[in-house]
Amino acid sequence: MKIGVLGLGIIGSVWARHYHAAGVLAGAWNRTPQPDFPLWQPTPEAVAAAADVIQIVVADPPAVASVLARILPRLGPGQVVVQSSTIDAESSAQFAAQVTARGARYLAAPFTGSKPAAELRQTIFYLGGDAALVAELEPLLVLVSAHRFLIGTNEQACTLKLAMNLNLAAQMQALSEALVLSRRAGVTDEVFFAAMGKNAGYSGLTKLKEPKLRAGDFAPQFSVKHMHKDMRLASKTAACDDFPVLDAVREALKTAEARGMGDEDFSALIKLLNGD
Repeated sequence: MKIGVLGLGIIGSVWARHYHAAGVLAGAWNRTPQPDFPLWQPTPEAVAAAADVIQIVVADPPAVASVLARILPRLGPGQVVVQSSTIDAESSAQFAAQVTARGARYLAAPFTGSKPAAELRQTIFYLGGDAALVAELEPLLVLVSAHRFLIGTNEQACTLKLAMNLNLAAQMQALSEALVLSRRAGVTDEVFFAAMGKNAGYSGLTKLKEPKLRAGDFAPQFSVKHMHKDMRLASKTAACDDFPVLDAVREALKTAEARGMGDEDFSALIKLLNGD
């Protein structure tokens, strides 16, 4: 099978290069042209025409809808759309219906893992759809990921992804507050993180973001604007309108984006505590 990638952002570009190295990339496209990218195609329609599997990795539901509107006329039996953008369950159900109406198949494949994980092929997919289709796509997805969890329906996979990002956003806010609290008491970052490393609250997120927080390096691994979008989607999920932590981190991310931090890593939330 040959796979095409639509969306060459932080993650999509890494995946496409992995697929290209393995000899299975059919083509790649991005809204902002990248003509020097391997197997670049000028349109998403051209990618869809060349690929057995089309993987979409764009920003949000409207962006997915825009891409699908262009490629749907080119889809047919034997093709698969792997939708890896972080979107809400309702949108995923609508997109699945549009794809299957063309005779193609649809797999929800949101993921966790920022740029370093993608580069090391350590992405983790949360897959929603038919188990037989998941097995069929295994030879492709294994090229860019360490684990592939079959969650259930495509709606369940999308909701789980939002739940995972809520947990990360909450951890990031708490870690930022804890670090600033310690700094204001004169505790060094070296001492803080050494103590945190032996604490029950230590996590993979702490390990990943420690170098960025200590250096004040907010180059994006996962941006403020994308995490803010995910928290907005989570807030619109049924029965989630009274979640106080979700409300708090969504508002913090909204403030950070309004202050020009949208393209920075979401660890830049700490800058709000410093008055930036």
